[in-house]
Amino acid sequence: MRRLSVLVVDDEKNIRHTLKICLESMDADVTEANSAPAALEAIGRTVFDVVFLDLRLGTQSGLDLIAQLLAENPNVAIIVMTAYATVETAVEAVRRGAWDYLPKPFTPAQIRHLLQKVQAQRSLSVRLADLQERLQAEAPETDLVSAAPVMRAAFEILSRAAQTDVSVLFRGETGTGKGVLARAMHLESRRRDHPFVTVNCPTLTEDLLASDLFGHARGAFTGAIRDQPGRVEVAEGGTLFLDEIGDLPATLQAKLLRFLQEKQFERVGETRTRKSDVRVVAATNRDLETDVGSGRFREDLFFRLNVIEIFVPALRERPEDILPMARRFLGFSARSLNRPVQTLSPAAERVLVNYGWPGNVRELRNAIERAAILWPSPVIEPLAFPERIAGTRERGPSVGGKFTLDELERAHISAVLAQSKNMEEAASILGIDDSTLWRKRKKYEEQDRDGETG
Repeated sequence: MRRLSVLVVDDEKNIRHTLKICLESMDADVTEANSAPAALEAIGRTVFDVVFLDLRLGTQSGLDLIAQLLAENPNVAIIVMTAYATVETAVEAVRRGAWDYLPKPFTPAQIRHLLQKVQAQRSLSVRLADLQERLQAEAPETDLVSAAPVMRAAFEILSRAAQTDVSVLFRGETGTGKGVLARAMHLESRRRDHPFVTVNCPTLTEDLLASDLFGHARGAFTGAIRDQPGRVEVAEGGTLFLDEIGDLPATLQAKLLRFLQEKQFERVGETRTRKSDVRVVAATNRDLETDVGSGRFREDLFFRLNVIEIFVPALRERPEDILPMARRFLGFSARSLNRPVQTLSPAAERVLVNYGWPGNVRELRNAIERAAILWPSPVIEPLAFPERIAGTRERGPSVGGKFTLDELERAHISAVLAQSKNMEEAASILGIDDSTLWRKRKKYEEQDRDGETG
């Protein structure tokens, strides 16, 4: 871990000298300042991690200096020192932006503890930045920054829950990104260096799901020719994500409850009891309270899974995220296809914002990726999207209207491209070969570029 750079601001030379010796013994680089002007001059030329700031600097107040220091370096951790400690001054210092508060006299142990806290915060910031980068590369539908208050609330709960090992239940409609957020929480947790393993509860029969989850012994059923560990064992030390937990069969609900309570299980067809250290995270789009009331889902299992609940809102409930997310998908598609990044026309932006997105983030991503592949120009228009999304879009050239043959041809080709799965299908519908269609698409792109620069 890199050395911390520290600025000590105090008008008493003995205090500065003593604190410098203490900090240097803890492998920090220390700069001293004996006044507010000296502190501002120092922070103007050096990026510091920490500032130890005396509350009284001669006739000046250290509190008044906090905002000026933060203006020069918004990320610096300011620790206010004073021999006149009161609750009121501590609250005021934090309100103005101080990171912590240190009463005089202090001990080396207190200083070390504060430096460790700063190092931990810096490390967490680096991990979060790395997490964001990895998520954007693997799953651009999830950005841990949102303009929507409902989404920011979900992120806040996720961040806090990641530091614990309790069970978490993600709730929300299909396609909202519950699985991606579950992975994000795993990557932010202490288990991030261990596996993240997903079990899709609705995809298998009851017997196969039991085997998939807990494993089986050789001969447990037809086709079981060898011992096979389940997902629980594969996830050892990490996180087990149970997607659509509401579809878990009743007999497996009892086994899962026992596993959650005792961290013990048996493979199918085996009597040996095994232990496992995994964190269980689940997701559902069902109303589990109703399922509990009807007897379809065990109440004790519901409460065991739902220690912390994170509600992931539908995309229509956070319309301010639609366009930023669409632009990220365009960038992701461009990187995947090794093409220049396309943009959305104002009309296309209006279409995206006004659509209800019943398929949520998943539907938006699919729509953007499809448009990026098939739309033949750098600026995506409403016509690039399926009719259900484009809705009452502006009409392009039509037969019998006052349009040139080239304009009609381009409009028809664009419409066919937007409705086709790929270029080959579009070429077949148009009755031309693939190379001809590629050449025409290239010509349209050049016309659009010339129009932009003309």
